[in-house]
Amino acid sequence: MMKFFNTLSKKIEEFKPIEAGKISLYTCGPTVYDSAHIGNLRAYIFSDILTRVLVFNGLEVRRVMNITDIDDKTIAGAKGKKVDFDSLNKKYENKFWSDFAEINNIKPSTITHATLYVPKMVKFIEVLLKKGLAYKAADGSTYFSIAKFPEYGRLSGIDKAELRPGARVSQDEYTKENPADFVLWKAWDENDGEIFWETPLGKGRPGWSIECSVMSTDTLGNTLDIHTGGVDNIFPHHENEIAQSQGYSGQKFVNYWLHNEHLLVDGGKMAKSAGNFYILDDIKKKGFSPLDFRYLCLGAHYRSKLNFTWEALQGAKNTLNGIRELISRDEQKEIDPSIENSIKEAFNHDLDTPKALAWLHEAKSPDLWLKFDEILGLGLRKETKKLTSKQEELVKEREEARAKGDFERADTIRKELVAEGIKLEDTDKGTQILAP
Repeated sequence: MMKFFNTLSKKIEEFKPIEAGKISLYTCGPTVYDSAHIGNLRAYIFSDILTRVLVFNGLEVRRVMNITDIDDKTIAGAKGKKVDFDSLNKKYENKFWSDFAEINNIKPSTITHATLYVPKMVKFIEVLLKKGLAYKAADGSTYFSIAKFPEYGRLSGIDKAELRPGARVSQDEYTKENPADFVLWKAWDENDGEIFWETPLGKGRPGWSIECSVMSTDTLGNTLDIHTGGVDNIFPHHENEIAQSQGYSGQKFVNYWLHNEHLLVDGGKMAKSAGNFYILDDIKKKGFSPLDFRYLCLGAHYRSKLNFTWEALQGAKNTLNGIRELISRDEQKEIDPSIENSIKEAFNHDLDTPKALAWLHEAKSPDLWLKFDEILGLGLRKETKKLTSKQEELVKEREEARAKGDFERADTIRKELVAEGIKLEDTDKGTQILAP
């Protein structure tokens, strides 16, 4: 039995899929205006663990993730130039999938792009207009009227007394102090430059929230089993999605809403202005593996804030190396069925990864680590790669270079070996040679 904390009901509920044995899961994907920061990556590790737990329990998961390539930020990044808009979107999407693979996330079964869904978004908005749930304002934009949707605010718990129907917000993001009618179709202005679509709704582009409503329901149906995202998505983005989607179909949009908490850095909010803004490349430059970061994330419950420090990451690296060492000894140990059941129960009870890890460390069983790595995704099940004599010489030369502090030469050798299918893992016990 699986149980999850449902943001909508504010309590842990037994999970019951719409269709027996099959799960529809939608994950809010990245806005591709810049590289994903480590807080973003924590969110995707959470949704990956969720997917792995569902699959581990024998369920077929239809998982959809969107690429937000139409947004205030993507347009601003391109300075309104269409050629730059297309190239920047592609550049940062490629970077995202590269990072996604390095933290060992399973790629979604379906990936959607907002730029390919504009005609369907227009038709969706036209239905909302016909139902009287939306209106076209004097500025040429189309807005959703929150006064026409009494359930607005239920997900986020926002005080309905604060709602100000008729006060319009045209940008993609706004604060909790400004709940108001939100934009479905934003009329073109000079800041958009060459980036617009000519449609029956006028010259312009879709709002952020309508994109996810259309892409999720088009691929998974009007009612989804699970929708995930960060807590920052709850309001206004997911609140808006519910209003649009249920207004359109007349059916419940999502049965289970799961949200992960923020990642902090040194106890504070991560921000470029504070000098504590990190992406995966920053972690790698300091000699850490993306999987060290993954392990760090697993050490905190997804609904708890995670405080990132370099000391904590070093601790995660050391622990992960210890797990690899345990597995490399290949010691056969009798498995206690009760401990194995406790580990599975921890994963199935709202993805309690800290408790599952505690049981695994207590068991000290290589077999259990390998079995449950199907959920953890730490890449523990790897075989030693047999080297040629030349490759062995290169490995030895690299170790000597590292000992002398010649890290430039060591890195050059590492790249040569990677090109030949040899992956090196530097641990406290020396260099391990692994298959890719």
